[in-house]
Amino acid sequence: MDVKGFVEQLLDALASTGQFPNVSLQTEGPIASGRISVEGTTGRFLRVYFNETTGTIAFALISNQQRIWGIDFDNRRGWHMHPAEDPSEHVAIDPLTVSEIVQLLHGILFSTK
Repeated sequence: MDVKGFVEQLLDALASTGQFPNVSLQTEGPIASGRISVEGTTGRFLRVYFNETTGTIAFALISNQQRIWGIDFDNRRGWHMHPAEDPSEHVAIDPLTVSEIVQLLHGILFSTK
């Protein structure tokens, strides 16, 4: 996937949930990153990162400056989740699409409000 494809998939997936009123994304060369606010919350946002060159993908739900959930792919650990029960853990998972990650996030938002 390239940066353009990642951004398009992300925006489509976010729009389908109706939970993310403000999306701030930056792209520079092979990297896209951003901060996405979560509707109806204070101090809670989604941080996203994608590197086309390395294939790294990172989604982190942040609340009060701490990660409370996340899904990442990197070349060292592969696909893994930081579960809401213990976000410091690295639980191996099968590969996911951007849309699948956003749907999981949507479920987490309803269970952690």
